[in-house]
Amino acid sequence: MCCDWSVQNERLVAGYLDALAAADADRALSLFAPGGIVHSPLYGTLPAQEFYPALFADTSESRLTLRATMTGKRDGRTVVSFWFDFDWTLASGEPAPFTVVDVAELDDEGRITRLHIVYDTAPIRGAFERQRS
Repeated sequence: MCCDWSVQNERLVAGYLDALAAADADRALSLFAPGGIVHSPLYGTLPAQEFYPALFADTSESRLTLRATMTGKRDGRTVVSFWFDFDWTLASGEPAPFTVVDVAELDDEGRITRLHIVYDTAPIRGAFERQRS
């Protein structure tokens, strides 16, 4: 563990959003503990190592705008939540923007063990399903 939790959490969120914007699975995965899990409303529950390649295969472009970061505790562990706009363009070229809150449960070293992605899929589900068909 390096430094003040707030600084470390800000770095985690910035690094995560940068990895998403760059569609860089290796950078995203470097923020996870071994065996990290992602809970996604579109992709279901997957190991992080499967989730990010699937997400990035479905992505043409992503622009992310952070709205706020919140930190708390759950069962003695740090939880970082970040609310952001995800201006997502699917690989098909169809736009699928949404606003999302990601809730990251961290281990003692500040790595993500579980990531819960929370947003309303109704506005984008049709575009997502058309692309996957």
